[in-house]
Amino acid sequence: MSGDYFAEKWAQHCYRGESLVGDGKDGFQEISIAKESPAYRIWIRRGYALLGYEIKLKKKSNRMANIDIEGLLKEHQDDEEGRVPRTKIVCTLGPSSRSVPMLEKLLRAGMNVARFNFSHGTHEYHQETLNNLRIAMQNTNILAAVMLDTKGPEIRTGFLKDGNPIQLKEGQEITITTDYSIKGDTDMISMSYKKLPVDIKPRNTILCADGTITLTVLSCDPQAGTVRCRCENTAMLGERKNVNLPGVVVDLPTLTDKDKEDILGWGVPNNIDMIALSFVRKGSDLVNVRKVLGPHAKHIQLMSKVENQEGVINFDEILRETDSFMVARGDLGMEIPVEKIFLAQKMMIYKCNIVGKPVVTATQMLESMIKSPRPTRAEATDVANAVLDGTDCVMLSGESAAGAYPELAVKTMRRICIEAESSLDYAAIFKEMIRSTPLPMSPLESLASSAVRTANKARAKLIVVLTRGGTTAKLVAKYRPAVPILSVVVPVLTTDSFDWTCSDETPARHSLIYRGLIPLLAEGSAKATDAESTEVILEAALKSATKRGLCKPGDAVVALHRIGAASVIKICLVK
Repeated sequence: MSGDYFAEKWAQHCYRGESLVGDGKDGFQEISIAKESPAYRIWIRRGYALLGYEIKLKKKSNRMANIDIEGLLKEHQDDEEGRVPRTKIVCTLGPSSRSVPMLEKLLRAGMNVARFNFSHGTHEYHQETLNNLRIAMQNTNILAAVMLDTKGPEIRTGFLKDGNPIQLKEGQEITITTDYSIKGDTDMISMSYKKLPVDIKPRNTILCADGTITLTVLSCDPQAGTVRCRCENTAMLGERKNVNLPGVVVDLPTLTDKDKEDILGWGVPNNIDMIALSFVRKGSDLVNVRKVLGPHAKHIQLMSKVENQEGVINFDEILRETDSFMVARGDLGMEIPVEKIFLAQKMMIYKCNIVGKPVVTATQMLESMIKSPRPTRAEATDVANAVLDGTDCVMLSGESAAGAYPELAVKTMRRICIEAESSLDYAAIFKEMIRSTPLPMSPLESLASSAVRTANKARAKLIVVLTRGGTTAKLVAKYRPAVPILSVVVPVLTTDSFDWTCSDETPARHSLIYRGLIPLLAEGSAKATDAESTEVILEAALKSATKRGLCKPGDAVVALHRIGAASVIKICLVK
């Protein structure tokens, strides 16, 4: 029996909930695999992939066959500046993008989240950048969330004799010592991880300097603190280069002393919105970080970066504990085979979508734009495919931090996102989300999904959600409506006036990493559950949406809010 035949049959039987042993038809009883066996998981995955791929391929092929390529190519983006992608854009700030004028340009170009990379720079340096960002936000009246990206634990090679790079030749043997005081040469180098001889085994691989040097472990001597290796390629090795240990479970803390100082000494005092945690490997890592944050954990979201094999294996456990997620493909590409990165990316994005937690796709998305005004075709396709996979955000690293064209990189990414979003089948996505969400739904999630269903049926142009903490609006975003979601954050107020101003911006800024959510800050004269004040807020929200070009007079808009203890979904016509 062929493998493909078995996989297809296996998936069909499992899908129908039938016996794992088989039903005696088509020779299916010839094979039986225990659930505990790794082979079971492999065949199930392959079988479902075959079954799902066949169904999706038929739908996609019909849709793709009807695309008017000539019409698309003739399309001219006359209103390009007014078009806003649903996918959010994260920009890393650095030397090329930290001035007030450039930050204003990035905000207008489409930056939603400003990333502060604490692998580089001092607190004073980042403080100056943050101050400039807040001036730029005030000048443009555009909101951006602030992300602190921790340096995280790391393993590095040591210093070298005379400070000069050494040449390692293919086939030569070299000794690694954990005595970091030793200055290396072509016979011996040091590494900063004390438990290296204990955790790795012969035939393991050690990657140095972003994977440019591959070492194969020959023997380990824990007593002497040394590892004997063979170099697999000829390359130059400089001082303090990064080290990756693919497939090895390392004993390193998620938060280093430097990370704690960065978070508590800079992040908390500056009221940051989220922390991107490097090298999260298990769910308990996030529990420990929240303990470090203490009472501030309520207002700071934790974004997990899975960057090694252990984190991928424990992904479900991490997903339960985290607020959001980043597919950090840089170090992950060193830790797992490069040909499997696409599968890991799709798996992580899909699982985040199902539970409604935002996910950022990062690393080398428009890398060539550091020096070139145009991305490579592969990069443009990479960004588009991340959008099609379901990512909430796409991220720029060196392109915006140190590149020659930071503003152009954001504009290019925005255009690619808009184009990719226009090709999505939102009805099919909604059905998939409904099918994949376990029953019974919570009352709030049932309400959110119903609002999206109503918008789809009524051909509404906008969904307006009145919210305090943003939870309802985020659940609406989970179901990926075909229209934007205006999330009106209404705090508890004591003033006697009504105006659109910035009050407590935290819930609004947190929503800036959710696909399709557009935050609006409201300040009013009474409780948001009061019927009269709700109508006033809703009317003002529709006026604001009209000014932004999200809707126009005569359009249908779905509104979701509370009146007293009741939740209301209604269809309004824009006046």
